[in-house]
Amino acid sequence: MWYIWALLSAIFGALVSITAKIALKNIDPILMTGIRAVFMAIIMIFVVLYTFKQNHNLFQNLHGNDLFWILLAGISGAISWVFYFIALKYGPVKGVYAIDKASVFFVLLFSFLVLKDHITTKAIFGAVLMFVGILLLQ
Repeated sequence: MWYIWALLSAIFGALVSITAKIALKNIDPILMTGIRAVFMAIIMIFVVLYTFKQNHNLFQNLHGNDLFWILLAGISGAISWVFYFIALKYGPVKGVYAIDKASVFFVLLFSFLVLKDHITTKAIFGAVLMFVGILLLQ
């Protein structure tokens, strides 16, 4: 089932790039990022409220340490958006999107260093192929 969620994420992630590039034609990337964040927050409030109606134990396992990691994820995401939309304002969508997907390399590295995940030869080979693909898309 997670494959379907990941595929939907990829589709909507691609739509972010296309719609943002259109929006960035006339506005500053920082302003666009801020407005987008407000819209996202509103949508997420409705999603959380709907989910909470379905599952009243939604917040049961939320602790202070979790909030710290959520905060770091939020900061990382916001900074990523700022840089992404600045790049998108001035660069071609396919190039910016392709380079942004180089995050795969950093996920492999950080998951190894921080989470102690095992990195297989197959994963490294896949990452190299993705890197070659990124170069070919430029």
